[in-house]
Amino acid sequence: MDHEVLVATEKELRTAVKLDLAAIEVVEKAFVALASGEVVMPPILSMDLPAVHGEVDVKTAWIPGFDGFAIKVSPGFFDNPKLGLPSLNGLMILFSAKTGLVEALFLDNGYLTDIRTAAAGAVAAKYLAPGTVRTAGVIGTGVQARLQIAAAHLVRPFRRVLVWGRDLDKAKACAADIAQMIPVEAIAVEEAARAVGDCELLVTTTPAREPVVKAEWLHPGMHVTAMGSDQAGKNEIEPKALAEADLYVADRASQCEMLGELRAAIAAGLWTGRMPSELGDVITGKTSGRPSPGAITICDLTGTGAQDTAIATHAFAAMREAGGGTSIAT
Repeated sequence: MDHEVLVATEKELRTAVKLDLAAIEVVEKAFVALASGEVVMPPILSMDLPAVHGEVDVKTAWIPGFDGFAIKVSPGFFDNPKLGLPSLNGLMILFSAKTGLVEALFLDNGYLTDIRTAAAGAVAAKYLAPGTVRTAGVIGTGVQARLQIAAAHLVRPFRRVLVWGRDLDKAKACAADIAQMIPVEAIAVEEAARAVGDCELLVTTTPAREPVVKAEWLHPGMHVTAMGSDQAGKNEIEPKALAEADLYVADRASQCEMLGELRAAIAAGLWTGRMPSELGDVITGKTSGRPSPGAITICDLTGTGAQDTAIATHAFAAMREAGGGTSIAT
């Protein structure tokens, strides 16, 4: 008996899968599932390849109630632009959660990862940002800088965005793109401190290995989502900010202590003993969310295999509905 596998390219996936409330909802469900303790999610398989200025991550998770589970491979080879090639690529394989048979191969070049990462940022903003956000700030000028702001706008419709990057021209280009994507005034600023100090919602999206946000810049009534630190050695937020915040939340505490901002705080001796709450616990009400309107909150997103399974199953349904992709009999 033949078994059909759906193969979809990045172009086809971009047509069928959008950064919208449906994508945010499915990623939120993945966080809720993580909070249940019933998800099977092994540690990230991560390879740092300094000899070729590269890294490779492999993530997966099996979630009760989801029809499939994904295994994602994400290589990043950062000298590729010199060869006229993109730095990031990758793919996802979706398996049946009941039989283990391959259901789909998504040759997305990281597109689905971009969508689920931005959606996770929106979930963090939904549950931790102030109820009213007038100005958002973003540190970084890459793809996630654009997508994180677009996703956050879906749950907290702010009017202004401040963009900071090490290269002011790139910050200006990023601001121009953001203004095209969503109905906001987007401004590139020369000082990171201004982007932080003048916003109620900040997203950091860089691969920095030294903090780009100082603790003293944070102010009452703001939320920070840090999503750039996804490997040991990366660090965007000054470690003492975590200890001084009114609430610090991890996407997966065990991951964050190895890969995220929490790792840097532990290494600096500023976080000892207790493990932080997780975003899924806040969503389900197991842990209280924003303590007060004037609180400073931080969410540390390292990216989980559960998010990959969530977006892959969402993409499979979207591709079937759109009638896209190519079915191959195996």
